[in-house]
Amino acid sequence: MTKHVETTWNLRRIMADQGLFKTTELIPLLEEYGVSLSREQVFRLVTQTPERANLSFIGAVCAALNCTVSDLIEVRVVEEKSVAVSGEPTRGSIGNLRPKPARIHRPPQAPQGA
Repeated sequence: MTKHVETTWNLRRIMADQGLFKTTELIPLLEEYGVSLSREQVFRLVTQTPERANLSFIGAVCAALNCTVSDLIEVRVVEEKSVAVSGEPTRGSIGNLRPKPARIHRPPQAPQGA
């Protein structure tokens, strides 16, 4: 079995729960906790899941929005079953959807001398 981690970034939902619907409304709240970000940076953090986030930013968001880190970031471990390889690699069963083999025929020859 293969495991991987899925994360869900809930900043937009938490802001909506607090009645904050504009990303710019988060800027002054973060500045109260010593985090200064541009409009563009805040927009990206609200609308996209960040690959990396500074702990001071995460702490400021949690303090400003009165939430916990587990409210902000949901982590889930997903297990995938591995497929046994027999002969050729498979992408799953395609049943009877196999294509018919192609047949190539020479075009009919025109009679010579005509």
